[in-house]
Amino acid sequence: MSNREAMIDTIQRAYDARGTGNLAEVMAAFHPDNAHFEMKGDKDIVPVVGAVRGHSNVHAAMDGFIQTFEFVKRDIVDTVVEGNRAVVHSRVQVRFVPKDVVVTTDVLDTFRFEDGKIVEFIEFADTALIKSLISP
Repeated sequence: MSNREAMIDTIQRAYDARGTGNLAEVMAAFHPDNAHFEMKGDKDIVPVVGAVRGHSNVHAAMDGFIQTFEFVKRDIVDTVVEGNRAVVHSRVQVRFVPKDVVVTTDVLDTFRFEDGKIVEFIEFADTALIKSLISP
């Protein structure tokens, strides 16, 4: 398996685990010593965005997202891999659990790999949509 195929496989396994709510499998994709997750946006406007570093902090963030946002369906629109980086454009159907509201939106995820594991995962999502969902 090429490095490109291995990265895509790791991402797909993480997405599949996210879709089933399997936090342990999601975290298995991350480097145990060097993990970074960030959802881009203004934290003053949308409190769930921001960056976390370290495996335990990424674990806590992912757990919160899994409990709050259920990924019902994911369609990969496009994937680009170059060197140790990958970018995935997805169209996702997500259920906001607290209000039992289902929405469809696009997300763009960027990944950086070391030693076959994700060391950096940055997500670009529709923060206006997220704000509308989490607002009372």
